[in-house]
Amino acid sequence: MSQKPVVTDIGPKPNAFDIENATKDNANYRTVAWSGKYLQVTLMSIEPGQSIGLETHPDTDQFLRIDAGRGVCKMGPAKDQLNFEQAVEDGWCITVPAGTWHDVVNTGSEPLRLYAIYAPVHHAAGKVHGTFDDAEKDEESGGDEPPAWSVQPPQTRPDRHG
Repeated sequence: MSQKPVVTDIGPKPNAFDIENATKDNANYRTVAWSGKYLQVTLMSIEPGQSIGLETHPDTDQFLRIDAGRGVCKMGPAKDQLNFEQAVEDGWCITVPAGTWHDVVNTGSEPLRLYAIYAPVHHAAGKVHGTFDDAEKDEESGGDEPPAWSVQPPQTRPDRHG
């Protein structure tokens, strides 16, 4: 009998967990699963008709992998110039270069479950945001800053949202 995966961000220490099942079981908008010195793993759940939110990370490359559901990925050089569009589903990955405007919209009838890898670290260690609105409020209040042990670019520019 297999157990449900328990994911706890233990900081920059060795860790191993069943990321596919943890991603499928995650019902929160975003759960920070592991925070290292140079990169971070988050689990995400996007409800039908919702999206991750149009944004750009000027100094952060991002890798996303879909483990359940389907959606559409939009990317481009400006928030009003999303000239890349691709349908995505279970098994697909999305690579987002730093500075690229991007959004992933759930076009299915079930939650879109994915994980994201940020380099450098982008969120507070162990942070859990139940909803998109919770994440936005936390970011605006400064409550979602990378941990002190993470290595950040010398001139980090703030993220921008569409």
